[in-house]
Amino acid sequence: MKPTLHRLAAVPIVLAAVLVLPSLAGAHSLIEGLTGTNFGLTVKADYVTTGDGLNMYFWGCATSPAARPQYPCPTLIVNQGDTITVTVTNGLSGAGAPNVSLVFPGQAATAAEALAPTSAGLLTLDATPGGAVSYTLTASNAGTYMYHSGTRPDLQIEMGIFGALIVRPYGYDPMAGRAYNHADSAYDHEYLFVLSEMDPRIHQALEFGIAAGIAQVETSGWLADYFPGYWFVNGRNAPDTMLMPGVPQLPTQPYGAMVRMTPGDKLLMRVIGAGRDMHPFHHHGNHAKVIARAGRLLESTPGAGADLAYDVFTVQSVPGETVDAIFTWTGKNMGWDIYGTGSEYPHTCNGIAVTAANPSSPGYDPVTKEWCPDHGKALPVVLPEKSDLTFGGFYSGSPFMGTLGALPPGEGGLNPNAGFTFMWHSHTEKEMTNYDIFPGGMMTMLVVEPPGTPIP
Repeated sequence: MKPTLHRLAAVPIVLAAVLVLPSLAGAHSLIEGLTGTNFGLTVKADYVTTGDGLNMYFWGCATSPAARPQYPCPTLIVNQGDTITVTVTNGLSGAGAPNVSLVFPGQAATAAEALAPTSAGLLTLDATPGGAVSYTLTASNAGTYMYHSGTRPDLQIEMGIFGALIVRPYGYDPMAGRAYNHADSAYDHEYLFVLSEMDPRIHQALEFGIAAGIAQVETSGWLADYFPGYWFVNGRNAPDTMLMPGVPQLPTQPYGAMVRMTPGDKLLMRVIGAGRDMHPFHHHGNHAKVIARAGRLLESTPGAGADLAYDVFTVQSVPGETVDAIFTWTGKNMGWDIYGTGSEYPHTCNGIAVTAANPSSPGYDPVTKEWCPDHGKALPVVLPEKSDLTFGGFYSGSPFMGTLGALPPGEGGLNPNAGFTFMWHSHTEKEMTNYDIFPGGMMTMLVVEPPGTPIP
């Protein structure tokens, strides 16, 4: 994956309010995670870095006993029909260290085998501290799923024992992606959005002793009187959501959430409600078509395709549920030529050049994906003088896609491809903060870049 910097390019009314964000590196258009049929996870304690620079104690899954755990647990990517083995070792220690386990909703679990000290749990076989258990399951259905603790999930999911499970359909081709075994689920790029939250009181109590911490949590009633202060996308708060995956300053939070596409691309959104609160995940720029919920294509009969799909402007992410949606952006009906009317970005629309006559050739251009009825239309506002604006770090200096404009020294610089950027975030506005400080929390950005831009 090659690092790529981004910055915001949008109409000036928006730009005046955009805050400068840190340097961002491009997200990955294929979801990162572990692939195969045999996975080893060790539950351990560690710390995540929050968007306001603090550290929060958590329990997560490491890929080996020597590795650091991560939040959320590693994304497991498997193929439909495969038999999967997941071995879980309980690396938690100290007085009151709990048993742990994993369950895999939506999959056919066939066996749980004790490899070291275990205990019969309510949902499945638990690994006691220092123990290990091996779970075998069949990935019988393609789709997006969540796996999580089956031992005191009210506490252990809060502490971080959860992750995403993606099942690729039969005959999956990474060059022609499909989420399910039907053309209605075809996409050009896919992105994962694991939504979660933390109540700092719970994590701080357990940090200073598990036994005493659990007693304090139960005595105080915090699991019932739940009050989160941090909200996460893929284990990060904004603005860290927009850093590239695997940055060294976030060693336990390897997954980014910055979204990239070009006009006309189909983008698959895999949204997982991993916490205990509902999160209205709002995607500026366009509606999205929900094609599946809980790992099942929304079809009236088998093989019908997503004939029951529906459009939304906000994904209502419910705890424990997954949603698959297709998002695209073309600039249709913007009311002005997104590439400019002169020398900004020379182009035609269905073979018609930009002229003062504002030609209205029907449909989309196959290359630029421009909505041709808007071809040649001037920007319908008078731009303020640059001295009257406060610039966001993503502004390209121009309101047109693919065009870089002049900026004062030290401004801009984070959007070398001059794309249009849209905020994607929780529509519960409190959740866009880091412990009440805006901007932060459950927020990231989509950048729509000029046609031909390589999306890694």
